[in-house]
Amino acid sequence: MLISRRKFIELAASFGASLAWRSVFSCPSEIPWHERRDLFPQGVASGDPHSNSVILWTRRPPAAGSQTRELVLEIAEDPAFRRVIAGTRSSLSAESDWTSRVLAAGLKPRRVYWYRFTDEHGFGSRVGRTITAPSPKDNRPVSLAFVSCQKVSMGSSTAYRRTISEDEQTADQDQLGFVLHLGDFVYEVVWYPEDRPQGYYARRLRDIVRYSHGEKINDFHVPTTVDDYRALYRGYLSDPDLQDARARWPFVCMWDNHEFSWKGWQSQQDFSGVRPAQTRKVAANQAWFEYQPARVVKSQPAIDRYEPPVVSDKPIFKYDDHGLGLEPGNLAAINSLKLYRTLRWGRNVELILTDNRSFRSEPVMHRSGAAAFQPRQFPYVSSENVVEVLDGGRAYNGGKPPDKIPFNGTDVPNPRRHSAPQSMLGISQKAWFLEKLRWSSARWKLWGNSVGMLDWRLDFQNLPSDVGPRWPDSGYATFGLDDWSAYRHERAEILNFIRHQRITGIAAICGDRHAFEAGLVSSSLPPRTFEPLMVEFITASISAPGLFEGAEYSIPKDHPLRSTYLYQPSGTAALKPAINFSLMHGVRASLELQKTGDLRRALAQRNDQLAPHLSFLDVGAHGYSVVRAGSETLEVEFVCIPRPLERTDSKDGGPLAYRVTHRVKRWTPETAPRLARTRVEGNLPLVV
Repeated sequence: MLISRRKFIELAASFGASLAWRSVFSCPSEIPWHERRDLFPQGVASGDPHSNSVILWTRRPPAAGSQTRELVLEIAEDPAFRRVIAGTRSSLSAESDWTSRVLAAGLKPRRVYWYRFTDEHGFGSRVGRTITAPSPKDNRPVSLAFVSCQKVSMGSSTAYRRTISEDEQTADQDQLGFVLHLGDFVYEVVWYPEDRPQGYYARRLRDIVRYSHGEKINDFHVPTTVDDYRALYRGYLSDPDLQDARARWPFVCMWDNHEFSWKGWQSQQDFSGVRPAQTRKVAANQAWFEYQPARVVKSQPAIDRYEPPVVSDKPIFKYDDHGLGLEPGNLAAINSLKLYRTLRWGRNVELILTDNRSFRSEPVMHRSGAAAFQPRQFPYVSSENVVEVLDGGRAYNGGKPPDKIPFNGTDVPNPRRHSAPQSMLGISQKAWFLEKLRWSSARWKLWGNSVGMLDWRLDFQNLPSDVGPRWPDSGYATFGLDDWSAYRHERAEILNFIRHQRITGIAAICGDRHAFEAGLVSSSLPPRTFEPLMVEFITASISAPGLFEGAEYSIPKDHPLRSTYLYQPSGTAALKPAINFSLMHGVRASLELQKTGDLRRALAQRNDQLAPHLSFLDVGAHGYSVVRAGSETLEVEFVCIPRPLERTDSKDGGPLAYRVTHRVKRWTPETAPRLARTRVEGNLPLVV
């Protein structure tokens, strides 16, 4: 569909951007550009490419002896800028923290372009590279990377270095078209080095951000103002590997929790209790908008910058039937920036992004009424039976929820038997999402779903009698108390919609769990019906610690269940993630492995009902994932690197731990999706 220049001018303003329009002719640059990366300390970036346009970004703050109010942008068909095809001027101001956004439009599909910014003194940014999306009729395969969870304050971003190196060695037609970042681009919880002189686990704490107005809670700090959140992005974007990645590819970004608050939901924070934080949510939204080039909807689209709504931190007393807080400031804060959106790449891929944090109801297991259902001596887990009852509320069991829930030998009153079911998406976003699924004509509907849907279960009910403690009910243990595992009713609703509408080719690509995972999504698992309706792939963290690392430093050596989480081979061999083995094969298998060291004997203890949905799982992984989507097949490659404690100067990002690829062929409404592992390189962790 052709879009006029006038319409692009309106669009640019709604995105808070200037407009650069492609010329019919190209010519050599006449700008006296002299690269001064020090004056553009956060580098350059591009985002949300369409087949005819992309948003370009930089930041040029005042510096000693050099201040500017305007930048010139050039876009070229070559990195030497001998064929400049577009340019414009964009203003800078303190109101937007000296950031600049330009919508480059009238571009050709599936093309590589180069861009750079220059101030009025002739000082220039580094050169950036971006790529437009294929045209809607382009049937060629699409490649993309997806990443999440980079904790620059306690780890390195060398995964990006490997991504760049491998992409540079790939044939042009197979190179990545964009990077999908699924959230936790920043971590607002910050330990200053003096807060933990011993470090965090075995990690060195970097002094990359100091909050000028922040709040200290226990031994960590959180931001309280827009200047604090801006400082967080500035600190993270000082990372050279992250800068290089943003300069090489367009990024498509969705936030997760840490862009606002660790246990945040809507505009509320939870630090040992819920407290209102409408002003902080608005501040987080503003900083995200200023630092991420994206086609997102502001509450005032006619204004060319983010205009923060006036809110105050008031408690929420009234909710709708989907858990949405009706306090006016809460509604103003969460609606001041809407990130859910779709982007199309040729005939084969439509990316559907959902915001899983801003409209969700309060996580059910974080509520005070759930305190009676916390199992003792079972690290990281809750009862699946309890979660399902509490999440479903009055809709559980076909509208017949129990008055009491059996738990730990007693009947505990059900605190949510009269309450509405939980919602992850909220009513408006869910209706939008289901309609996008229904009407998408793409061969592959990629759901950019920041949090995972696949269940992680442990069968602690099957512990041998001589291994204590006793699991408090007859069902499984479950992880993931703030992802889809705790929003089970709405997950089932979405899957039922997919089944009834006979929609195929849906693949969720997710982050948040700090693990690689591939599997089939069903609303229930054995002993109930297992009916896969879509596939899911979860990428490991870039650098944030995962469950294996946490267990390594948190579960005492004399804990009776330690060997279900951590496998200690004989001698001085390094610990291995027994939790992988337990989640895929059962706790008896892990206990047998620790007892005998014999993998065959351990697998003989396997629980076949536990995880028929899982094809691969590694909770100790770091790295990135690559999607290759053709007309009939979808491949996802997990690229794992060793724990990234320190940056390497190696051009390829250092050693590879392993890579593993899974493939799914398009299925029909009458058949179920099937995953096949097609390639393994390197040594896999404790996964069979």
